[in-house]
Order: sequence, then C-alpha cells, then structure tokens
Amino acid sequence: MTDSTQSDASSIPLTADWNYPTPIAVGAGRSNELAAFCQGLGIRAPLVVTDPGLADLPMVVNLVDQCADQGLQVALFSDVQGNPTLDNVEAGAALFRSGGHDGVIALGGGSALDAGKAIGFIAGQDRPLWDFDDIGDNWTLAREEHIAPIIAIPTTAGTGSEVGRVAVITDTEARCKRLIFHPRILPCQVILDPELTLSLPAHLTAATGMDALSHSLEAYCAHTFHPLAEGIALRGMGLIKEYLPRAVADGSDLAARTQLLVASTMGATAFQKGLGAMHALAHPLGARYNAHHGLLNAILMPYVLQANRPVLGDKLSHLARTLDLDNTGVDGVLDWVLDLRQAIGIPNTLADIGIDAAEAALIGAQAVADPTAATNPVPFTAEQYAQLLGHAVTGELKAVD
Repeated sequence: MTDSTQSDASSIPLTADWNYPTPIAVGAGRSNELAAFCQGLGIRAPLVVTDPGLADLPMVVNLVDQCADQGLQVALFSDVQGNPTLDNVEAGAALFRSGGHDGVIALGGGSALDAGKAIGFIAGQDRPLWDFDDIGDNWTLAREEHIAPIIAIPTTAGTGSEVGRVAVITDTEARCKRLIFHPRILPCQVILDPELTLSLPAHLTAATGMDALSHSLEAYCAHTFHPLAEGIALRGMGLIKEYLPRAVADGSDLAARTQLLVASTMGATAFQKGLGAMHALAHPLGARYNAHHGLLNAILMPYVLQANRPVLGDKLSHLARTLDLDNTGVDGVLDWVLDLRQAIGIPNTLADIGIDAAEAALIGAQAVADPTAATNPVPFTAEQYAQLLGHAVTGELKAVD
C-alpha cells in the first residue's frame, strides 16, 4: 500500500492506493490512469458501461478517448435505466460478446455500476441471470473462469457498489429487485476520483450521501456479529456527518467530495454485516415506482429507526457518543437524522415523492422476503412492514404494532 495522505481527515488526499476489500486508487485525477489499470489487468478490449445522462459528457468522452489513444479497443454501452433491468443487462452482454470484449469499465452511479457488474458477470455464462439470484448456493452455478474483469469508477458517493459482490437488477415482470451474487462480481480495480463528482447536483449529492449513511447505519444496527464491519460503519457515519452538509452546500469542495466517496465505499464494505428494513422496503418500492434508491432510504430512515428502537437503546447511545451528539440517548441519533435530512433538502414522507400506501400489503410481503430483511434488528412480519410503509407515507413517527 502507498499513501501520501495526511492523517488529518480534513486534508485533501493527494493520492492513495488501498487493497481492502479490493484494489482502490483514491485521489483527484486518478481516473486518468484508467488505461494503465486496464493494461495491468490484461484488458485489451474494454466495454465502458454508463448511463445515458453521462455518455456524452466530457468526463466519459475523455476517458474513452484516453483508452483508445493507448491502443485499447474500447466501446461504449449506455442503455441503462435508473433502476437497471434484465433487458439492459442482456443488451449489454450481447454487445460485450459481439464486440469481442474482455473486460468491463463500469462508470457512473449505482445503476451503471450494478449494470456493468452484471454484464461482466453474465456475458460468459450459459445460464440466465435470474439463476444467480442471491438464494442459497446459486452462485456456485456460475462458470467462474468466464467472469470478465471489472473496473469500477463511481461518479456518485452513495451506493458503494464499486466494492460490492452483488449487482441489484430489477425484474420488471415480478416487479421486484433481485440481488445477483458472486464473489468475483467484486471489481478487480476501483478508482475513487472526486473530480468526477464535482458536477453532481445538490439534490443528488444529498440523496446518494444518505444512501451511504443508510448502509453504515443499517450495518451497525444489524444483529449479526462482525466487529470489523461495525468499526468501519462507525467511521463512515462520522465522515458523512462532517462532510455531507459541506458537499451539498458547496459542490466544488474537493475535500468533502473525496471524503464522501471514501464513506460510500466504507458503507458498502460494512454491510457485509447485514442491512435491514430500510433496504427491505426500498428494494420493492424502487422496483414498483422506479424511485431513486438513495432517496427512498433517506426518507425511510427515521421511520425504520423508530420501529427498531425497542432493541437498539444501547447501540444507538454508543453511536450518539461516537458522533459527539449533544443528546447521547436514542433520541439524539433520531434528532440528528431528522435535522440532517432537513438541512440537505430530503423530503419528509414518501407521499412527497408520489408514493402512497395503496399497495402496502404487497410491498410488505416483498419486503419480508427480501434478503436484507434477515438482519434487521427486529424480525418484522409482512403486516408490520406494510404498517411501517404507511407511517413513511403519512409521516407518523411511531412504533409498529
């Protein structure tokens, strides 16, 4: 590992190379090393997977041109929805195969990263994508030697998908999200370049930053035993507390942008410990309403905290002390979340983004079956998930029955 950063978290990291949980290059301008990283991994014909909103922007065009200038046979695929679908993945995999590609560069927010990971995974398989849904030992069905190497470059600081072993893909027929899992979906190289996040609008900075918070917070609260992940989650929440309001207020704050990228990666590393009810509800809501995943988690957060409150007293008190909150009880954490949401412009309720409780029973049933529900501190029933959804629609901050 090389690291020329100073120990002071408020400083701008000049450059850093980490190897946990995968090789990570951190620092402004590090994306300019993309071609060299491809060559180091033996990738000669990369397929860049991004979304339509980024495809024509200078940041993407410049990176594609740099790869081509270095002799790489590079092509671009950008048919990726905000919540990527099976059709998106299959179209990308078809282009990967027809173009003779040997690696994927996943570039963008969580949707592009998930789509890119799924394309690199499924392009060499002889089974359909849903055969690798994260159930039991489905992942062992994959032909591991045919999984393409993946380089991940996030342009938002939220999902942490760049260090995840799962690709979240929407099943439009079942109207749910499926988690495609394999250890080798984890990218071989990650580039955290804060310069690529400078143009992110304030409202997306807020929503993606709250997504990163949801990962660390739910991992910290999960009932499983994983002290390593818990420590990472605590530090990640500290970074978000300090730097998310700064980045929302001033998108050109390079130090804040860097620290949020790091916090996002930390959150996704921490949730090896587990997630919980925020994600169990956000997944079916995202699939059914095509809503932004991070925004859903941000809105659901205080309602889930309140519902989990009966078993989280000591844990949240410790978190409040770690975050140096004025109130070191459970209410201190809840008040901090509510104040943070208000300060950065997160809506109070699901109704504020056009979601009602008409399908609460169906969403509750999908939530209790979602893999992330297994590690929620309280084992909610489908009926309780439906009730929790109702609270988030109406704005009632109270326990479920």
